[in-house]
Amino acid sequence: MGRVSSPHQLTKKEEPTRRTSSGEWHGRPVEEVFKELDTSKTGLSPEEARDRLLVHGPNLLKPQKRRGPITRFIAQFNNVLLYVLVGAAVVTALLGHWVDTGVIVGVVIINAIVGFVQEGKAEKALEAIRIMLAPQATVRRGDHALTVPAETLVPGDIVLLQSGDRVPADLRLLQMNSLQIQEAALTGESEAVEKTPESVAPETELAERASMAYAGTLVTYGKGSGIVVETAERTEIGRISSMMSEVQTLTTPLLRQMGVFNRWLTLAILIMTAATFLFGLLVQDYLLNDMFMAAVGLAVAAIPEGLPAVMTITLAIGVTRMARRNAIIRSLPAVETLGSVTVICSDKTGTLTRNELMVQTIITARELYTVTGSGYEPIGEFRIDDEPVTADQYPDLAATAQAAVLCNDADLTETEGSWHLHGNPTDGALLTVGMKTKLDVAFERRSQPRTDLIPFESVHKFMATLHHDHEGHGYIYVKGAPERILEMCTFQRSNGEDTSLDTDYWLERIEALASKAQRVLAIAYRSTEPEHLHLQFNDLETGLTLIALFGLIDPPRKEAVDAVARCQNAGIQVKMITGDHATTARAIAAHFCLGGNHHVLTGKDLDALSEDDFLAIASDADVFARTTPEHKLRLVRALQATGHVVAMTGDGVNDAPALKRADIGIAMGLKGTEAAKEAAEMVLADDNFASIMHAVEEGRTVYDNLRKSILVLLPTSGGEALTIIAAVLLAQALPITPVQILWVNMITAVTLGLALAFEPAEAGVMKRQPRSPDAPILSGFLTWRIVFVSVLLLAGTFGLFGWERSIGASLETARTVAVNTLVAGEIVYLFNCRRITEKSWTLDGLFGSRPALIAVSLVIGLQLLFTYLPVMQVLFHSTSIDFESWARIILFALSLFALVELEKAATRRYRSVTST
Repeated sequence: MGRVSSPHQLTKKEEPTRRTSSGEWHGRPVEEVFKELDTSKTGLSPEEARDRLLVHGPNLLKPQKRRGPITRFIAQFNNVLLYVLVGAAVVTALLGHWVDTGVIVGVVIINAIVGFVQEGKAEKALEAIRIMLAPQATVRRGDHALTVPAETLVPGDIVLLQSGDRVPADLRLLQMNSLQIQEAALTGESEAVEKTPESVAPETELAERASMAYAGTLVTYGKGSGIVVETAERTEIGRISSMMSEVQTLTTPLLRQMGVFNRWLTLAILIMTAATFLFGLLVQDYLLNDMFMAAVGLAVAAIPEGLPAVMTITLAIGVTRMARRNAIIRSLPAVETLGSVTVICSDKTGTLTRNELMVQTIITARELYTVTGSGYEPIGEFRIDDEPVTADQYPDLAATAQAAVLCNDADLTETEGSWHLHGNPTDGALLTVGMKTKLDVAFERRSQPRTDLIPFESVHKFMATLHHDHEGHGYIYVKGAPERILEMCTFQRSNGEDTSLDTDYWLERIEALASKAQRVLAIAYRSTEPEHLHLQFNDLETGLTLIALFGLIDPPRKEAVDAVARCQNAGIQVKMITGDHATTARAIAAHFCLGGNHHVLTGKDLDALSEDDFLAIASDADVFARTTPEHKLRLVRALQATGHVVAMTGDGVNDAPALKRADIGIAMGLKGTEAAKEAAEMVLADDNFASIMHAVEEGRTVYDNLRKSILVLLPTSGGEALTIIAAVLLAQALPITPVQILWVNMITAVTLGLALAFEPAEAGVMKRQPRSPDAPILSGFLTWRIVFVSVLLLAGTFGLFGWERSIGASLETARTVAVNTLVAGEIVYLFNCRRITEKSWTLDGLFGSRPALIAVSLVIGLQLLFTYLPVMQVLFHSTSIDFESWARIILFALSLFALVELEKAATRRYRSVTST
């Protein structure tokens, strides 16, 4: 055979994700695939395989170019959160305050190390995809079965598959025996898919291409063989890897807001410092050296050195809180991003639902039973028209439960109050039903031990078991696809007796269950002779008695239903994006009040839309079914283009590009692939949507606490800066020196600023609308509050400094009073800030925060050391002050607290008037 030269061949100049018409392998007959790839059922010869490997290259995903560790570490300093710290370090170094410089530089380096480690973890996303390709593969070459490294596979190879194998390349299937493959990594759906060699329509979606086996998926049952049609980057998983490398990661709302805030703050400081410097030099005739020190002091005063550190620690506290609520954060800024989310795009299986099959409906010849309960926990009721009934009252229900337990290969075990399935999910659901009727499973299986079995296979679509009781009576139980079981039945069980089969009745009931997106299963039986010890297919062709139909669903999580409603009340849109069928998606969405305004949109519907229509429908529609990785990524981009902050959940490799692009990617911790976890900013430890809602609540709380911390810290800087400006304007001595400014900034930042990071969520935090991602971190109202308190601190600090000087106190004493006045004002203002607009002079407002009380105690202790400890007096030029000075300081602090509370009351009154 000569070298292949088919159009699907990958050349170095081609894009790895590009597809030609010949790539629609699922829609082509096997014979045509053989012809195009120039191969046969006996496989390639070893020589031909070697030649093709030179043409196509190894079956490996190419690793992406990565930055070296030094480059990555240096890049960590390109973070707007660190700019202010670096500026403060430079200023303190210029002043010769090396201890302060060392502390600030230490914080900067710690931030860089944390970022370096986090980024290293994130870069493992592509590596996690690469290692999903199987390391070994069984191929037929030269009509011999060989085990070869998967990287040596080439188009045209014949690969042999069996249960437990990971598919090594994209295969067009040839032959199979009950082959089932779990494609969750690509489609997101956890149930294994039955495969068939027959071709499907070219436009068939990925999840329905039964004639294909894709690289990275897992064979769960049966055997089969297939032709390698795509390798390396040309596989579906390779195409996703390429998409990952092309996806741009967006900056977070907090970083964008802090970027704007810091630019304006820097500009304001430069203008203010320059203007003060020139005024003192040209108008007040200060000496150049004095004005330089005054200008440096002003800059030090205006720069909130502790703010970036406080922000980082506040975010870290948010990470700890979220971890307690099963949300594990991999990137610090993601904590706050959760608080600004406007849309959550959620997977269905396992996130909104339990990922546990459950029998919801049982239909017998006479009754329809609704089954209650949750998952595999064998606790629940059987109801007819909402009235509870028991199997003792209804013999057909008892017969159904017994058949479900006996024609079953599953086991359920309880560990620490949680029930675990060992076996097939369908068998688990039926076993649970039997246990809900109070059947003793072990006793039933001992009473009628199994003699023989015909296992389920996709060819005949049923499972049959043969049992004999201890009196020698034989029974055959059969369960499977309802249409197939109906063909095998002659009778139906009705009130404990066998009667003629009413086929129309059962077909109507099957259709009714299917219309509710319930998976339908039928179960039947017949008695047999005591000497019948081996099951044959001809034993089952006719003469069975139909006992019941089961309607199975993957039930919604109760807590997820409540969580979706809370998110909607908080102004957050919730969208369900699933690879499942539209009917199933619609039925599950109804439990969450989703999709009411629009029908369910499928991947095909989305492909038919223009770009403008796609943007509109992305915002308006709530439920999307049969989606591909491209659809998910396109939906995220469309929502972001219309101004939304998007959270996207996912668990498969197929979700990784959308997770990376979303403002906050959320991976499943229990059933998620490593690729999804590495691409996400947050991992759910319990795969539960309710944990997302809790994380959003914590994110909003973190943002509130950040604003409170800023609200505490900036008036300190403002009061200090205004004090220095006032001194220059009035040609007075500085009431507070640069080194004293650094002291105040340091102790208030690490104590008072951090105290508010521990504040609990405010009432109604999940009842307000999400904030705009473009909204500044400081609103007009908060800016007013900062200016108002800064002026009050100026009045108190400058006023008491002047008072002390007027009664003959020394400069050191006056400055000591000024510093303590400034800190005392900050202490009481901390309690004002615990409630931004609500009153704080309540018992809870004053004493309800243990961290605030600890912080205040620390500050008071530090200020007493600052004032009375000799070594501190030497370092900071402070001195002891008398009781009268303390009384005036305390009086000012209480006045500041009262004035801010009056301002709050006026604000509340104004808002209530304007709202009416």
